[in-house]
Amino acid sequence: MKLIIINGPNLNLLGTRETTVYGNQTFDDYFKSLKSKYSILDIEYYQSNVEGELINKLHEVGFNYDGIILNAGGYTHTSVAIRDAIASIKTPVIEVHISNIYSREEFRHTSLIAPKCKGSISGFGLDSYKLAVESFL
Repeated sequence: MKLIIINGPNLNLLGTRETTVYGNQTFDDYFKSLKSKYSILDIEYYQSNVEGELINKLHEVGFNYDGIILNAGGYTHTSVAIRDAIASIKTPVIEVHISNIYSREEFRHTSLIAPKCKGSISGFGLDSYKLAVESFL
C-alpha cells in the first residue's frame, strides 16, 4: 500500500512552534517512528508552505497512490483551490489536524476541505497521523 502525508504551511516548524499546542517533537522524528511502525507500507512525506505546491502534489499523487493524509494547516479554512483539487482526484484523502480545531478559535471550526475528504481526524496530537494510517488499513 502506497500512502503519502502532505503537510501544509508552518508544519515544518513542529517541535519549535507553539509547543503548548503542537508539542515538542519534530515531524521528521515522528515520521521516522511512523515509518518504522508501519514498515510494510510505502509511506512518503511532503511539506510546503505554498498553496499551489500543495495543489500540484495532490494532482501528482492523486491518481496512483492508495491514500493521502492531508494536514492543510491554515489552508483548511480558506482554500477553495485545495478543496477543488481534492474533488478532482481519485485517491481518497483523510484530513488530519494535530490540535482539536473545534476547541480553538471560531474561524478554525470550518473546514472547506472536509466535505471532499473520506474523513477527518483532529485533536490526537501527532498520533492523528497514525489514526489516519490505520484508517487506510
